[in-house]
Amino acid sequence: MSETRRQLELQSDRIEMVLTTHKAPARVTGGVVTPRAVQFYLAPLWGTRINRVQSLAEELALALGVSSVRVSRQGGSMQLEIPRDDARPVKLLSLMAALALGTTHTTSLTGPHATCSRAERATPARSGIPPATAVLGLCDDGAPLLLRLPSPEVAHVLIAGCTGSGKTALSQTIILSLAMTHRRSQLQFVLVDPKRHAFTPFAPLPHLLRPVIGDVSEAVVALRELVTVMEARGAGGVAALSATRRPGDSSDVIPRIVVVLDELADLTQVGGRALVEPLTRLVQRGREVGIHVIACTQKPSSEVVGTLMRANFPVRLVGKVVSPEDARVAAGCGGTGAEKLTGHGDFIAVASGQVLRFQAAYVSRAEVEQVVAQCGSIPRRWDVTRSGGRPSLLHQAVSLVAGAS
Repeated sequence: MSETRRQLELQSDRIEMVLTTHKAPARVTGGVVTPRAVQFYLAPLWGTRINRVQSLAEELALALGVSSVRVSRQGGSMQLEIPRDDARPVKLLSLMAALALGTTHTTSLTGPHATCSRAERATPARSGIPPATAVLGLCDDGAPLLLRLPSPEVAHVLIAGCTGSGKTALSQTIILSLAMTHRRSQLQFVLVDPKRHAFTPFAPLPHLLRPVIGDVSEAVVALRELVTVMEARGAGGVAALSATRRPGDSSDVIPRIVVVLDELADLTQVGGRALVEPLTRLVQRGREVGIHVIACTQKPSSEVVGTLMRANFPVRLVGKVVSPEDARVAAGCGGTGAEKLTGHGDFIAVASGQVLRFQAAYVSRAEVEQVVAQCGSIPRRWDVTRSGGRPSLLHQAVSLVAGAS
């Protein structure tokens, strides 16, 4: 028996002993070792109350010699999770390489229930990841978690978490994974970074419709232009969105546009109604014409996530938050336990009433810069006559739609 297996067996015995001693007997039926934690599957014996097991978290942590224990229920089973002493990050580039080679099963947020599918064998340049799909990280069962933007159950995404939760790193992971698997003609970005540090490494990315936005007034202009693009696409009829184009289709390709906003709370506070109105319109109607919004906030209050916007962010990626109330608002429902997450990339994904625990994939700044440089660059004809002298390519998207209709 290996040392790791011996340690797991010892911990299982201690868990069963503590629960039996406190009159909440349960058996450990198995488990899984993830890069950051060890999960044990519990089968409570007949008559054992679930809330009784959950109330023994401190006693279990003491017996196991760990800082904390997380007890949760998933469907008809219970899980007990302890942090690993030798926790390791999930590397985005390594994960994408495995997906490209088709060596792993994936869990995808694409429908009312997460579905597992075999990733197709492909090269890193043209991976088996479906079109317009971002890589998020690893689920608690070790399967890579993917986010397919065109799915009706996805559309727009809210990323929430306090400082240190890893929400900025997760947004960088989403951007880079999409950029690595799409050409500029297929997918383009508008990046809004009011603190001017989260998206700076993406400045040379050829997929940008305009330079990374740091000024709130410029963000308002960009969102209004995106509304114009949305209306033009809706009025003219989208001929062929890149993510749904069939092989051999010679019609004009309309690229999907992904808008990523960091620090949503600061943006809405400073920009006020002028910013909230076009943003709300985008999350209401953008998905049907290939425009997706990914918004990050560390203050998931009701004031920030208003009623209209809350109803149009069907997917929530929630990291560690301060209180159960913040967890409820961020996740859109109660009882997710987001306030008990450990931070540093420990997230839950909430979609279609389902909650999935996952470890967000991490990419360093040096890796971002290296990949962005490999993406190459294209000559950009920034039009400085629009947007008050600020450069923009968004009007070209309107022209493209008009030409395709």
